[in-house]
Amino acid sequence: MDSGTGSTTEEPPVKSTRRLLPEEREKQIVEKAIEHFTRNGFGGSTRELARQIGVTQPLLYRYFESKEALIERVYNEVFQWRPDWDRQITDRSMPLAERLHAFYLDYSSVILREEWIRLFIFAGLTHEGINKKYLGKLRSKVFLPVLAEVRDAFGIEAPRKAEETEAEIEMIWSLHAAIFYIGVRKWIYGLKVPTDMDAMIRQKVDMFLHGAPAAIRALRASAG
Repeated sequence: MDSGTGSTTEEPPVKSTRRLLPEEREKQIVEKAIEHFTRNGFGGSTRELARQIGVTQPLLYRYFESKEALIERVYNEVFQWRPDWDRQITDRSMPLAERLHAFYLDYSSVILREEWIRLFIFAGLTHEGINKKYLGKLRSKVFLPVLAEVRDAFGIEAPRKAEETEAEIEMIWSLHAAIFYIGVRKWIYGLKVPTDMDAMIRQKVDMFLHGAPAAIRALRASAG
């Protein structure tokens, strides 16, 4: 209404009503689902999930035929595997310590994020398929190749039986789990963590390489 002073009331800005393209809507649903699962875990119904991420249940089913299909898509988005990690581990033109330092520094930049850590923990409690799938890849693409490189670098013979292989894998878990636990401390416990990630990774790699070769040799000797 005109106040008589010559001023006018500004009209509110017109909101955009552009309809999202199907691929944009799908991306939006996945992003909101990641946020939802990160905060709340994988429990709850699809109706509640749709409400929480801001879409109708029929629309959710239009893009994902089931909750399991949406979870699988979230897995593929969050638990990405970089193709150059294999090369970082096995490139023998570099010293082993430098290779493992480069790999774990890059790897930590991917896994030490809130959504990665919290989704992995929630999955272990309520949706173990994600964990089994990822840990199988971790075993074949990281644990076994790293152990092979350690044996080559230190002149140690290959395992002679499955029990020796499993004992070696327990050794590399000590390195991998120590790095993963940094994320748990930050995103689960809310504790402070080291700010110099480069130095921390290098220290943990050095500790592994100073201990694992001797432990593997002792394992061979005890089995002989």
